[in-house]
Amino acid sequence: MLVAASLVAAGCITVGTTAYYEATAQVFVSLRDTSSNPSSAYQNNLFGQERVKSYVKIANSPAVTRPVVQRLGLSLSPRQLAGRITASAPADTVLIDIAVRDQVPSRAADLANAVATQFGQVVSTIESPGGGLPSPVVLTVVRPAELPGTPVTPRPKLNLALGLLVGLAAGIGLAMLREVLDTSVKTTADLQELTGCSALGVIAFDPSAQRSPLVSPSDSRSVRLEAFRTLRTNLRFVDVDNPPRVVVVTSSMTNEGKSTTACNLAITLASAGARVILVEADLRRPRVADYMGLEGAVGLTDVLIGRTSLDHVLQPWGDAPLSVLTSGPLPPNPSELLGSTQMTDLLATLRARADMVLIDTPPLLPVTDAAVLARECDGAMVIIRQNRTTREQLGRALDALRSVDARVLGTVLNMAPASGADGYGYGYYAGEYTSRADLPRLDPDAPPASNGTRSPGRTRVG
Repeated sequence: MLVAASLVAAGCITVGTTAYYEATAQVFVSLRDTSSNPSSAYQNNLFGQERVKSYVKIANSPAVTRPVVQRLGLSLSPRQLAGRITASAPADTVLIDIAVRDQVPSRAADLANAVATQFGQVVSTIESPGGGLPSPVVLTVVRPAELPGTPVTPRPKLNLALGLLVGLAAGIGLAMLREVLDTSVKTTADLQELTGCSALGVIAFDPSAQRSPLVSPSDSRSVRLEAFRTLRTNLRFVDVDNPPRVVVVTSSMTNEGKSTTACNLAITLASAGARVILVEADLRRPRVADYMGLEGAVGLTDVLIGRTSLDHVLQPWGDAPLSVLTSGPLPPNPSELLGSTQMTDLLATLRARADMVLIDTPPLLPVTDAAVLARECDGAMVIIRQNRTTREQLGRALDALRSVDARVLGTVLNMAPASGADGYGYGYYAGEYTSRADLPRLDPDAPPASNGTRSPGRTRVG
């Protein structure tokens, strides 16, 4: 984009620049010397080379430009004409090149010849010893200016080349600046550096997740399903001797995919035969009921305040051994409710009923709900959205868990690219290896898709 913009700008500058032509006349500087002595000729040549350096300085002086303007009847002022004159002397020579620029080629040649002639007269006057004696310095026009064929400005090829270089340099500079300023988590190596352990899973980006946020256990070619199976396996092997059974699923900030991760991990665990209970403990912005297509008007809060029993609000999902406890009415004091004795007792009951209890909680940084709840569970799994969650946010989130002595089970990198160091190169589908380059990739939390009965509007417990 920057390269294209630079090329367009260079083109506009080229088109909008007035064309100027340059004509050059060359003058030879010599000394009058009637002596035939070779030594004298050599000295005169050295003298001429030294004087040439000074003569160059007066080529565009008023003594030269004023008579030229008057003689040719120019509309330019002597100062304006001086700005168009360039004089130079090639090294170790007694030659002076006088170049003049003008919009009209023929006028540029006429000006160069007139300036060269007047320049010679001015130098002769300056070097004249007086008393009517001729000047010892003679300036001779040895190469009159010729009619220039092409303008010296603008130079389209040079302008476009410079525009290309400027665009490339700006693009590289911007990329480097962005890399320096961008502190977001990009790879599993970043996660390992920040947490000291490898990521439990990598969930690929998938635009279709906005329409269908839940995986289907029957879709053997699903990249998302394979990713959650890997996450399921890694979660089981976090601690072989004492595997976690009650796990908090949270994130640093909102919109990092924690709710869809909790739902899909629950489905994947249940499809393997494990008894799973998914708890919607995000009592601020609950999404699980909508994603799972379940009734959300009654649930966790009703159980905690003693309004109903667990059996009355625990809802089965599908044919797998999966039950969901939705949030119920939104309370005014979520943190206090989740940190209550009733919640501790409920967790013990859920642990006795299931092989795995997954608890979807609010993000760690905005509120303390997840940290409060993680302390009473076997640990927390933190979801990170690639290129969005910053290293500082992840560090603060982990500090929030450690400050309450909660166990960090691991992290999950969400919205990872389908290819590259943290993507999926090849996978096993239908008995043969197939490239995953063209398969769909996972999106984070998105507007819920219709997977069953929609939950009614949420109410608040007053």
